[in-house]
Amino acid sequence: MRKMTFLLDDELLREAKEACGASTDTDTIRRGLQALIRHAAYQRSRAYLGSEPNAVDVPRRREKRRVPRRAA
Repeated sequence: MRKMTFLLDDELLREAKEACGASTDTDTIRRGLQALIRHAAYQRSRAYLGSEPNAVDVPRRREKRRVPRRAA
């Protein structure tokens, strides 16, 4: 871990602390950075959504049952 000095808007930090339910300023910053990392990973994975224009459906291995089940 590193100790750093930041200049932060007091109102912004207070709102962030309330929004995430953190008890300390350090916890607020940590949660904010974790959320930013998760969001960036989500955006990267979303970029692949529908990126293969020639993709075909994968056939199912099991065929649908043709004989109806008997009631007990």
